[in-house]
Amino acid sequence: MMKGRKLIFLTAGLLAVLACGPKKTKSAPVSLTRDFPMAEIPMMITQPEERMVWLGQHFWDRFTATDSLYFCDSVTVNGVPMEKMEQQMGLFSSLLQQIPLSDGVRAMELFYDRLEAFQLAQPAGNVLPQTVALTSSYFYDPNSPVRSEDLYLPFVSRLAQSALIDEDYRLGYAWDAGKCALNRTGTPAADFVFVDTAGKRRSLYGVKARRTLLIFGNPDCSACKELVEQMEAYPQISAQIADGSLKVVDIYIDQDIELWKERMESYPKDWINGYDPNFVIRGDILYNVRAIPSLYLLDAKKTVLLKDATPERVLKTLL
Repeated sequence: MMKGRKLIFLTAGLLAVLACGPKKTKSAPVSLTRDFPMAEIPMMITQPEERMVWLGQHFWDRFTATDSLYFCDSVTVNGVPMEKMEQQMGLFSSLLQQIPLSDGVRAMELFYDRLEAFQLAQPAGNVLPQTVALTSSYFYDPNSPVRSEDLYLPFVSRLAQSALIDEDYRLGYAWDAGKCALNRTGTPAADFVFVDTAGKRRSLYGVKARRTLLIFGNPDCSACKELVEQMEAYPQISAQIADGSLKVVDIYIDQDIELWKERMESYPKDWINGYDPNFVIRGDILYNVRAIPSLYLLDAKKTVLLKDATPERVLKTLL
């Protein structure tokens, strides 16, 4: 879980919330602090799904409006206290994971475009750097429960190309964008060779099942052990493994192979367990593994259904 963060998750009631903004003025600032100005969903949009998509793509419109100016410092972003900014980022990131991915990607593109436009109009403000830091923390931190490389990719790609970002930072953002582009949801997962517990060389694509849960982990990882316990607690998942419709492929990605062999008995016997003999996964050549366990859910053709997903998202999909 994310320490020190208060995540607010989307409810039906929140979709109807309409916030009132300040009186418009050209002078600055009109106020030291303010509540986050929620976007107002047009009344003619009545379908819940359409309302969620609209809200996601216009979430930051009123916050980034340049017709009113607000106070900025290390803990206040365009008049909104950082605690409230974190709450809204939690709401925004949760919302985008409840709408179609293509709509979420578009929302992230619009989000960055508005931030950059605001920074160009108000270059002395802190909106762009502070909000970029928050976005990275929520969407890309490997410990974030609402992380999504698929959604972070369009945002960080724009950072990598922005003239408002220092060149050294652009290089770092370009690196992150390249890693986020690996094995995107809806694309074929990268194949690789692994050695199983019997010493046999196998490939990911050689594993045949309606769905494959690919796990990159370590037998000494406490979170990996918790994942095993979580999965074994659901008879529905055990039944899928037993009938062959679900294959669990757990791959050790570190270099101490002797340690892996010593801990071999700790793995469930009905999983396919192995190690990466070429060290291409830990080297970030094929997969962007930033923390373990890292979970990928694949379909029968090895198309990515869930990328670096939390155990909760994986379990919800499998049940």
